[in-house]
Amino acid sequence: MVAGWENGADTGDAPGEYQFWVERLHMDKRVPVAGIPTQILRSNIDGVYGLVLKDGVTDLAALALDPHFDLHHTYWIFTGISGVNPNVASAGSVAWARWVVDGDALREIDDRTIPKGWPYGLYAIGADKPNTLPSDPNHYGSVTDVDELTKAYPLNRGLEHWAYTISRTTPLRDDPALAERRAQWAGYPNAQKPPAILEGETLGALRYWHGAQRNTWAEDWVRLWTRNQGKFVMTNEESQTNQVEMRVLARFGVIDPQRVMVLRSGSNFSMPPPHISITQSMGDEGPGQVVAFDNNERAGAPVIAELVAHWDRYRTHIPSVATTAP
Repeated sequence: MVAGWENGADTGDAPGEYQFWVERLHMDKRVPVAGIPTQILRSNIDGVYGLVLKDGVTDLAALALDPHFDLHHTYWIFTGISGVNPNVASAGSVAWARWVVDGDALREIDDRTIPKGWPYGLYAIGADKPNTLPSDPNHYGSVTDVDELTKAYPLNRGLEHWAYTISRTTPLRDDPALAERRAQWAGYPNAQKPPAILEGETLGALRYWHGAQRNTWAEDWVRLWTRNQGKFVMTNEESQTNQVEMRVLARFGVIDPQRVMVLRSGSNFSMPPPHISITQSMGDEGPGQVVAFDNNERAGAPVIAELVAHWDRYRTHIPSVATTAP
């Protein structure tokens, strides 16, 4: 598994994205990575490894290029907390992604000065208005095929659905304070439900956006780049960067991109509830953060257990479950 960050120590203190995995999977062995002085890698007696990206994708590349490791048969679960779309799920919920969508490279006009009829001032480079795919690849200079401009990175859908099928009935943690906050979401029935495990897309963007208008953009952006097949569920600041790096490493032939999974949990919502100011809501993870750390590991644990239990089969044969359209 791959986590984005950790608070303080890897064990025994306030948890971050890594700690529950380390403690519950008993990843007690510290493993060095060539060229990286930071302690980023641990393992357990079952051969499960946990990587925390304390130095960003530099750590990912260092591990993949370290000759001490053969990662050709490695399964990857990229984990972490996110903002969750209240139109789809509640804080504390966990989603297996079918696509990771890049929300960084785009054109932006201040929303106060956008042309009449535009919903917002964000649109694809090479397009001439929002919700339109680019038509001219020359806007990127070295690109000659419009298809190369995609901002949706597809994951192995059969593997993703297999993982979801294994984990979907896993009991999740809830919290009375979180339940109390759900009552604020009048008119948003999915936001009022207890935490659940679902399938849905992760949108990565380096800028920390928040609010109803940007939530609409995120829903539209995911639909646009997945050709109306994807559903925006989670947003964070690093999923897109991680998947770009994994595609580079796959091109180098050091990892198998068909073995990559993405599992994100909602610590807070991507917009404020009714009658709450946007500035009060922005970044307010409250009781949702620890619940999201907890449920992320709970949802992923049965998948790891299944891989370990039948490694003789899964080492060479990637599991898959037939899927239907999203």
